Amino acid sequence: MTTHPVAKDVTVIVPTLGGAMMQGCLESIEAGTVWPARLIVVDQGGGGAAGWVSAISKQGIDILHIKSEPTGISAGTNLGLEQVRTVYAAVTHDDCRVRNDWLERLAATVAAAGDAIVTGRVEPEGDGIVLTVKTADRAVTYTTPLVDGDVLFPPNMAFPVRLLDRVGWFDEHPSLATAGEDNEWAHRALRAGVPILYEPTVVVGHLARHRPEDLPGLYRRYARGQGAFYGTWLRRGDRFIALRAARDLIRAPWLLVRGLVTRNSELISMGRGEIAGLLPGIVAGLRNPGVRLQRARETST
Repeated sequence: MTTHPVAKDVTVIVPTLGGAMMQGCLESIEAGTVWPARLIVVDQGGGGAAGWVSAISKQGIDILHIKSEPTGISAGTNLGLEQVRTVYAAVTHDDCRVRNDWLERLAATVAAAGDAIVTGRVEPEGDGIVLTVKTADRAVTYTTPLVDGDVLFPPNMAFPVRLLDRVGWFDEHPSLATAGEDNEWAHRALRAGVPILYEPTVVVGHLARHRPEDLPGLYRRYARGQGAFYGTWLRRGDRFIALRAARDLIRAPWLLVRGLVTRNSELISMGRGEIAGLLPGIVAGLRNPGVRLQRARETST
């Protein structure tokens, strides 16, 4: 078996439902210029990723396959983080394809960044539709949250594991199970004084696999998750989040009207999704007690 350069300080975590998308994700990591010290696959699909994990392990990558009964992105990410024994953790998802120099660049950037979270460029990949991309060309360091957007894309990120002591783990409340958990965690990090660095040379492709008819449901789900994020912090009296929530609630009907006037189907889907999802999400988030799970974790020496 041939030897391969390894980023000895970085573990990569991939939460997955175990479908066929997993193969392409793992193969993109295996094709990288460097491999992680360990690759952790958190399988929330009843062990469906086992075949892909076995195939990649035969290439020589140190890979850990964890079957997880709890579902949700937060639960999967947290379970993977519990098993990290390196200084840094990196995360991507099964619907992403990392560029061949992704881990090499990410490892170098996070090592130079100190106590910071690093995120990177997210490009659409495929002929369908994908809602979550970030293609800005300039590097940016965020130290405060933005009123008009969010700054972290967890399927393209890395951070020192020690930051969990300051930021806490991903929130596993049911209202944040399928969307919004990333923005809630990023908001918590910025409030804790942890900067988020956007580095455009650290690139993943996000599968553009949705069709136009999927848009109404997608926008509604994302809006509900975003609303849950807002509700979680409104419960704590966060005035900044009150401003953001008010802005989005006012914007939603305006998006719908603009879409109807211009006959723009995507704006119509966005407006309807936000009208249908934001307020129920806020109500669900207001029920989130915000209790952080205490997790045992070994630290590397």
